[in-house]
Amino acid sequence: MLDGLTITREAFARTVRLVTTARLRQSVMAGLVDTEDEFAALAELEGATSTRLAAQERGFESVSAAEFVYGVPHAKFINAAFAYAKPRALNRFNGPGRGAWYAALETETCLREVIFHMTEFLAQDGDFNAVVDYAEMHASLAGEYLDLRDHPDHPSLNRDKAIGYPAGNAVADAARAKGLNGVIYPSIRHIGGTCIAVLWPHAVQSVAPGDVIRLTWRGDRTPRVERGVTEAI
Repeated sequence: MLDGLTITREAFARTVRLVTTARLRQSVMAGLVDTEDEFAALAELEGATSTRLAAQERGFESVSAAEFVYGVPHAKFINAAFAYAKPRALNRFNGPGRGAWYAALETETCLREVIFHMTEFLAQDGDFNAVVDYAEMHASLAGEYLDLRDHPDHPSLNRDKAIGYPAGNAVADAARAKGLNGVIYPSIRHIGGTCIAVLWPHAVQSVAPGDVIRLTWRGDRTPRVERGVTEAI
């Protein structure tokens, strides 16, 4: 599966991933209680239905509990990337049973990717009206990666999801079986941009939050982009 493809050792001091700011907020349970004991009890109930917390305790389909990271800054964001996946659907380099940490070398690349997928989601309902805040999550990455930058015609990079996603999952499975940290590939949505799909939680290092970016759709497919938002919705 990896024959003829490039495997390289890379070190990226600063990559960026965009996550919705809903993941940064205090638990919605906080407004329902008056004491710390009540909050602890409700938090226990909330944890029982949390996919991430359940995955950390028991594993998540193709991710064992031992793979998750603990005791490092922003571990919950790393673990959530691997514990949440589209039900019954593929992403480019992961399937429904195992998530991945998707990042890029530049925020603009992340924006192009996020805008494409969010606009596609809105198109399903035929309603291009939405406001979504995303926070930058910076991380350093290093190790051996499958590098598709010199293989732009690889089937996994096909714009047609029906071709690209199954091919991407197959090559990601092979990369993970070989112990590679992930896949480096040219952005499909941002010409000249570089993306990384990290396949193991432990390979995501030194996570730190950055700016908040607001995307606003007002009736058409092209959103307004506001950077450096100080009050997330």
